[in-house]
Amino acid sequence: RRMKRVIWMISGSNRRMVKLLFALALIAYIALFFFFFFLNLLFYSFSQKYPPVKFLSEKDRKRILITGGAGFVGSHLTDKLMMDGHEVTVVDNFFTGRKRNVEHWLGHENFELINHDVVEPLYIEVDQIYHLASPASPPNYMYNPIKTIKTNTIGTLNMLGLAKRVGARLLLASTSEVYGDPEVHPQNEEYWGHVNPIGPRACYDEGKRVAETMCYAYMKQEGVEVRVARIFNTFGSRMHMNDGRVVSNFILQALQGEPLTVRATNHPLQDFIFFFPIVCTLLVKYTALKMYCNISSPVNLGNPEEHTILKFAQLIKSLVVSRSQIQFLPEAQDDPQRRKPDIRKAKMMLAWEPVVPLEEGLKKTIQYFSRELEHQANNQYIPKPKAARMKKGRTRHI
Repeated sequence: RRMKRVIWMISGSNRRMVKLLFALALIAYIALFFFFFFLNLLFYSFSQKYPPVKFLSEKDRKRILITGGAGFVGSHLTDKLMMDGHEVTVVDNFFTGRKRNVEHWLGHENFELINHDVVEPLYIEVDQIYHLASPASPPNYMYNPIKTIKTNTIGTLNMLGLAKRVGARLLLASTSEVYGDPEVHPQNEEYWGHVNPIGPRACYDEGKRVAETMCYAYMKQEGVEVRVARIFNTFGSRMHMNDGRVVSNFILQALQGEPLTVRATNHPLQDFIFFFPIVCTLLVKYTALKMYCNISSPVNLGNPEEHTILKFAQLIKSLVVSRSQIQFLPEAQDDPQRRKPDIRKAKMMLAWEPVVPLEEGLKKTIQYFSRELEHQANNQYIPKPKAARMKKGRTRHI
């Protein structure tokens, strides 16, 4: 009996020990589970590098190609279409585009960046093509006019050929430059323009006009679905500081305390659309809407509000709080004296309205330029406003 009692006491003690060990193991398991859960949550929050992307079903998600997608306008369009949940392929030769404009999407499963010149054919399967590839500022397109012409003609031809092969819809990002130095104000989409075919700006102006012609020829002959958006002047984040156009020149000169060079004192300034990524009701949204609308004819996207060059310079000077003087220079050859878009068609079709006030847009652009100057000062690079000039000597045009 004593032996049985001892055995029973020992087994009872073991049972209690087993229960205690089991409870401790369960507590440790639960603690470790929550520890690793919160550790993974913390790691994910720090490792998540992409902006939030909307989920789209397979039938709603489009495969989209954006030529010139690393440029000023193209990179903002890339952001919008990526965040809308589409699969986006950006093609750019980085002549004026910058990889840093789209690097925040690198590695994302819906994004691909290809270093490619649209002058060469591209073989890819897509549902939509946004054709933005082309230098847009006078210093850049005048630097290599033959390259500019090739990009807008052969490049557009290649994109139209691709659209025909894969059955994609193509949107051409055209320009107000197709109106040249207009004699009719405001300019509606039926106005044919007043362009100097042999002037210094002709490589861009006529290149875009030919691009539009080819789009509608492909639509009539081959049944390619095309859309044309005639975009007027834009400014905002990601534009080059030495872009050479009036907005970037004035802001850069004012920030650096240099004279603001005004080339015209009495002529109205061309319209300006502020282009900022968080303002979803502006250009990128309506460029995308133009892709989906059922009207293939060109549509003006611009701001009909006008300002004189002198008043615009004075406004930027006051916003920067700069002591810069205003310096008057002779007018540049073939510069349009006045350009004002008629946007009634855009209002009717797309409910287009440039809602951001000019002053608000300028303030945000000045902030962007200030950050860029600070960043570049740390790298010992000081940008200067770029004057338009022709490329000299023999050049190999790719």
